[in-house]
Amino acid sequence: MRSVIPAAAAALALGLGLTACGSGQDTGGGDTDTLVVGATAVPAGEVLSYIEKNLATKAGLKLEIKEFTDYVLPNTALQEGSLDANLYQNEPFLDEFNASKGTDLVPVVQAYLPPMGVYSKKITDIARLADGATVAVPNETTNEGRALKLLAAKGIITLKEGAGTTASPADVAKNPKHLKFKELEPAQLPRSLDDVDIAVINNNYAQDAGLSPAENAILVESAQNNPYANVLAVKKGDENDPRIEKLAKLLTSPEVVKFIQTTYKGSVLPVTSG
Repeated sequence: MRSVIPAAAAALALGLGLTACGSGQDTGGGDTDTLVVGATAVPAGEVLSYIEKNLATKAGLKLEIKEFTDYVLPNTALQEGSLDANLYQNEPFLDEFNASKGTDLVPVVQAYLPPMGVYSKKITDIARLADGATVAVPNETTNEGRALKLLAAKGIITLKEGAGTTASPADVAKNPKHLKFKELEPAQLPRSLDDVDIAVINNNYAQDAGLSPAENAILVESAQNNPYANVLAVKKGDENDPRIEKLAKLLTSPEVVKFIQTTYKGSVLPVTSG
């Protein structure tokens, strides 16, 4: 079953490759056989709803899905025990949340990637990026590093050795095209496309602006071995709960892979268990 509870906390600005999230209160059900999972509405809530309706019963799993509209409450509810698991965040965000909030949450399995992409109104091929071009990137720490790593993966820039998830333009070691970086609020990036040569935009803000990673991006992340894939998270010590193990297996099952591929058509990418 699914319940939707209004969020009381302000949304934490994060691209995360996420879309909207939701809020939850104490489950109050007292049913220890039911796995209560907090989720963002899209895509996490939809993926979990598909599992609930089509796969859970056969797997011997009973799910209750609680949708959230912010990025804080799903983790605090998990830490406090009113959720058994949540699905909405990537591992770098989870690590940062644990460090800043003193929580003790761990990832269990990667489920899917809302891919970050490079968009442009001036070029249709990243190879045609001009010398001295202006590149808009998110000014938020985790997503700025993610954007730069996407450009580095294509060989457009080279980052300093050891540059991690918090990489910034100061960590660019080689910039053969003499790119100029313009750091903007993530939500402003789609609107910047008239003024810059390319913009590296998180999935949720791209889709809100009518941009599709599959159809409009000139460069997009791969889901494989990507630290920014959204993870099923639990409180440390619950990783081996049989219910968690069943859900983790279903999240990377062929049925869910197919559901993600057919439903989101490249706007969300599945992460397979293989």
